[in-house]
Amino acid sequence: MTGTSVKVFIPRDTTSLALGAEQLAAEFTAAAEQRNDHVQIVRNGSRGLFWLEPMVEVETPAGRVGYGPVTCADIDSLLEQGMLKGEQAHPLSLGLAEEIPYLKKQQRLTFARAGITDPVSLDDYQQHDGFAGLRNALAMSAQDIVDAVKASGLRGRGGAAFPTGIKWQTVLDAVPTDLSGQKYIVCNADEGDSGTFADRMVMEADPYMLIEGMTIAGLAVGATQGYIYLRSEYPVAHQILNEAIAKAEAAGFLGHNICGSGHAFQLEVRLGAEAYICGEETSLLESLEGKRGLVRAKPPLPAIEGLFGQPTVVNNVLSLAAIPFIMDKGAQAYADFGMGRSLGTLPFQLAGNIKRGGLIELAFGLTLRELIEDFGEGTFSGRPARAVQVGGPLGAYMPESQWDTPLDYEAFSAIGAVLGHGGVVVFDDTVDMSEQARFSMEFCVAESCGKCTPCRIGSTRGVEVIDRIRNNENREANLELLGDLCDTMIDGSLCAMGGMTPFPVQSAVKYFPEDFEPKTADGGV
Repeated sequence: MTGTSVKVFIPRDTTSLALGAEQLAAEFTAAAEQRNDHVQIVRNGSRGLFWLEPMVEVETPAGRVGYGPVTCADIDSLLEQGMLKGEQAHPLSLGLAEEIPYLKKQQRLTFARAGITDPVSLDDYQQHDGFAGLRNALAMSAQDIVDAVKASGLRGRGGAAFPTGIKWQTVLDAVPTDLSGQKYIVCNADEGDSGTFADRMVMEADPYMLIEGMTIAGLAVGATQGYIYLRSEYPVAHQILNEAIAKAEAAGFLGHNICGSGHAFQLEVRLGAEAYICGEETSLLESLEGKRGLVRAKPPLPAIEGLFGQPTVVNNVLSLAAIPFIMDKGAQAYADFGMGRSLGTLPFQLAGNIKRGGLIELAFGLTLRELIEDFGEGTFSGRPARAVQVGGPLGAYMPESQWDTPLDYEAFSAIGAVLGHGGVVVFDDTVDMSEQARFSMEFCVAESCGKCTPCRIGSTRGVEVIDRIRNNENREANLELLGDLCDTMIDGSLCAMGGMTPFPVQSAVKYFPEDFEPKTADGGV
């Protein structure tokens, strides 16, 4: 390619690849060569506007102009109508990508580079503030790094929302159990909640950010070894992470002498065991040690005795990915976003029966209704939305009366809902909520590790009781039994798998009782 080549960005993330981006890139290159157009194809990550994927962008003096969703059949007409000059007469033209309302209304801190850079280009990453946070951290003491994370107000983005700085302080202060002095950083990338894809987007669109965040965590607590426990169903993320780690090592951002500082940090990707329960931190540690993924009793906490019995930081991808911004721009810059005790931003993920699904990073505090209506633009089916499940398969089903609740950890907890990882799944008015309640129990049957009785047996009995209710067998007594069973699971389960499975069941019974009424022959109540 010549120096006057036009940069054309075609994403390589899982969503775009599923929609034909690989063939699109190949055919676009061939078509341009046939026309003697000089183009440089950059395989970027996704910006998260999934209803527009594959979204192709062209670099122009005015900025990057987007076109989408583009198929191979559109290539010739796009080139003929001046796409490479940024002309916008074509029906697929989206104008300047940064001006697309869905994107422009966001507050992107963690996802500032997503879709903009080549995910495995170190030069791209550094030109967009990459490794600035690491360089700052290398000039600080471990305690100062931990204090900055505390001051930012960052809480775990994996669901429990535990203050990240407090967890790091515990590991910093913990004494290793043997003479090796080893501590570990473990990234929980086993993203298994329904409707969630933010972790995958980080790893596929901006992997160096995660690498940088984990390296800073190592400096903060005195750990020299890190592991990314990656969901095995993410082969594209696996490939990109390994490529990025190799390049970071070669450039001195990982290894025995980080940036010539004398500090060491090694990083490896380990594939998960294809089990939802391995998203629970202690089950994850068991799996990482090569054992069956069974939940550990706590105490001791993983921060005291974690991987191989040593002090271990276990953080979600989004928690670690927020660290570079905090260490670069400052704790206060991060804490200036959000509300109450929920500071910073959260990447909300819109999925299910939604017209415009995708990732929306905003400060805590907007409402669920704003997210669904202003960004999602209602259901894909065009029918009225009826229920929304937030926080994955263990989250409550929320009726319309709760959609004005601010997206905030405490506000959701106050109404018996969970914000979790920020996954939002929308259902229209054709949904049968008794069937959804049954699915929740059935999911627990399939995914329980089986270690504790309330979860293992309770979920099995739960499916049976819901079936009896749906078949109108001694309905009132079985509804009462279902309530007792849910209470037992909540109070007696060893971990959140059994302890939270009742949340969607209880919410379905409470807010959609008509779906548990006897059905008539024609399907009515």
